[in-house]
Amino acid sequence: MNQNYEAMSICNVQRAVVLLFLGKAELISHKETRKVRSVRSALPFPTIVRLRVYIKVPYKKIVLSRKNILRRDGHKCQYCQRGDMPLTIDHIVPKSKGGDDTWENLVAACVKCNNKKGDRSPEESRMPLFKKPNRPSHITFMKHFVGRVDEDWKPYLYMN
Repeated sequence: MNQNYEAMSICNVQRAVVLLFLGKAELISHKETRKVRSVRSALPFPTIVRLRVYIKVPYKKIVLSRKNILRRDGHKCQYCQRGDMPLTIDHIVPKSKGGDDTWENLVAACVKCNNKKGDRSPEESRMPLFKKPNRPSHITFMKHFVGRVDEDWKPYLYMN
């Protein structure tokens, strides 16, 4: 985390211990049941560290790509919620009707649902979306990268 408690990135335990040892970070949370051991000492196993100095991070723009749309949608069709079939990218508002290539207009869809919807809107085809698509933040992809979110992280990832 940055000095202002904003989630920046995920690092491995080795990097966290080095930052702590060099005095560049402070320990916010650790696992009670585990230790990082050296020949002469045992240190707490860090789960959250905070930098002592604020680092200005440039805005992390998530690139609009097929891979990122599938990741945002959890690799599931947004019409039938199946994830066991090949997925395509569907324009909610078809391009022929003025739809753009934007985060808010693109969703993952299985081939069957995409063909069924065709060149129509979800309302016209009577195929409602399970959730409204949005532009993801870097925190969203941090959660996907890790897979399982530690309970200690939730307050810092805005998941209360």
